[in-house]
Amino acid sequence: MQELNLVNNEFLRQFEVQVNNELARIEYSEQERKIFLTKISIPDSIQDKKLEEAFIVKVLEFIGKKNMRVVPTSPKIAGFVRRNRRYKELLPVGIKL
Repeated sequence: MQELNLVNNEFLRQFEVQVNNELARIEYSEQERKIFLTKISIPDSIQDKKLEEAFIVKVLEFIGKKNMRVVPTSPKIAGFVRRNRRYKELLPVGIKL
């Protein structure tokens, strides 16, 4: 799989990756020191479980480097965090998945 180049589009409040001239995105809203990941959209032409997981990992690592907390409100992203315990440290205190 190709290397994903993550872009934080602050104007549209979404993380983006370009794959085969298609745009995959994770929409977010930011509040205090938390980022709420609200929706993931991957075009059908590039839909792939490994791509989806790699994209989520890139976003979570980006958020971790900014010392922010993540609140995954998207069911797909919440499920990913639930299955991958190492990202639970990014959750705010009191949030359990």
